Amino acid sequence: MEGKVIIFPVESDTAHVRVTPMMKAKSFSAVTVCLRFFSDYNKEQAPFSLSVPTHADGFVFIRGNGRYRLYIKDRGVVFHGLPTPLNRWNSVCVTWESATGLAQFWVNGVPSARKAIWPGQSIAGTPIIMLGQDQDTYGGRFDKHDAFYGHVTDIHMWDNVLSPEEIWPYMRCVVPRPGNVVNWNNLDYANHGYVVVERKQYNFCR
Repeated sequence: MEGKVIIFPVESDTAHVRVTPMMKAKSFSAVTVCLRFFSDYNKEQAPFSLSVPTHADGFVFIRGNGRYRLYIKDRGVVFHGLPTPLNRWNSVCVTWESATGLAQFWVNGVPSARKAIWPGQSIAGTPIIMLGQDQDTYGGRFDKHDAFYGHVTDIHMWDNVLSPEEIWPYMRCVVPRPGNVVNWNNLDYANHGYVVVERKQYNFCR
């Protein structure tokens, strides 16, 4: 998938990409997810969702209406004051660790405040990872009002918290260490519904 983008060209409750994680069964005590997205729609939408059997919103982030939300094990926390520009590429990383419960967003190089969610807990069970939809049940039941409508690329997931020194290069389109759970350059995936995969039309990295 290197050099390619996934396009969700319509708002729907069917279009999604199911990603096979490199770890089949796992208990996550820390997570970092990074991706780049482009959209002209300011509604709340979920470009990435991870579900486990006991929690539909195992690890989900939603962007829209001038804010970012993170859901872990069906509990959510809201992050305000981050960049939310339309019609441009945005680089986003979100981190969480069980030891402290602290979660944080980075958007276009701007870090959020760190906020607590589920300290001392883990995300346990075989994960189902989807792009473009928020899973309301384990692996299904989509609502088009949560659907992502735009382009995504460069998606990586790790089972640890990346340091700021590792996140900064990603903000500049450099991935010094590919994800060990999801690796964009070696992605095992299946498209469902109206989804288009094509090469990047221009170099948006600066």
